[in-house]
Amino acid sequence: MSFDTIISAHELKEIIDHDNVRVFDCRFSLKDPQGGLKSYQAGHLPNAQFADMDTQLSSAMTNTSGRHPLPEIEDFINQLRQWGVNNDTQVIAYDDISGAFAARLWWMMRWLGHNKVAVLNGGMKQWTDAGYELTQDTTEFANGEFSGSANMEWLVEIDTVQAELANNSITLIDARAADRFTGKDQNTDPVPGHVPGANNLPFGGNLTKDGLFETPDIIKKRYDSVIKDQPLTNVVNMCGSGVTACHNLLAQAVAGIQPTKIFIGSWSQWIRDPSRPVAKGE
Repeated sequence: MSFDTIISAHELKEIIDHDNVRVFDCRFSLKDPQGGLKSYQAGHLPNAQFADMDTQLSSAMTNTSGRHPLPEIEDFINQLRQWGVNNDTQVIAYDDISGAFAARLWWMMRWLGHNKVAVLNGGMKQWTDAGYELTQDTTEFANGEFSGSANMEWLVEIDTVQAELANNSITLIDARAADRFTGKDQNTDPVPGHVPGANNLPFGGNLTKDGLFETPDIIKKRYDSVIKDQPLTNVVNMCGSGVTACHNLLAQAVAGIQPTKIFIGSWSQWIRDPSRPVAKGE
């Protein structure tokens, strides 16, 4: 059996020691760049390797990019090989906030054509609540032979977003929390607000109060309310820096919605140019 969207703690426990499974700890803190690694070192799932958001799942920020640009394709493929990933490997990603960061690795694997990748449903809490162990031990794996090809049609650049919004030809979905989208939160983003014309579907709305993904029917209704009759090729997801938008993409996959696109630069790139318009409120 392979997993391509989410996996329960029980299901992961059954396969976590299999030779063709690689598990990745994607915990991250925007306020503390070393916070994820510190948490990993304090205790992580057995056989898990740490995937750093800033240095391995992103490249360095430039003067015009968003906060978490995608790494060079070959650099990321080489990283996967160093992690021991092959083309038949079942990849599992987890974090401690119900997949908000783990979904970035999930999406990047799918972007390279690797569908055997899933996020731990409910994250570390579900694992520990089930009574399963954490460890401070690290596991070394032999280099893998992963190969992949990136689907560049899944990406939308900032100029395209701006032009197509002006033509009312795309549906833009922002995954940030409502207070960031409306501009009520004055602290998180250097410029509060949102892209004019964007719709706000915070990634937290994909989850139950227990931090698990809602049922496919509930999720589908949520996105259908915004997508409506728009072709899926015209649907673009964004967030602060192209990370939590991947959670919305994962939720769409859970609901059986065919892949839509992502604006990786997202809000952090949009506001780099003060001439771009900013909206506030709902």
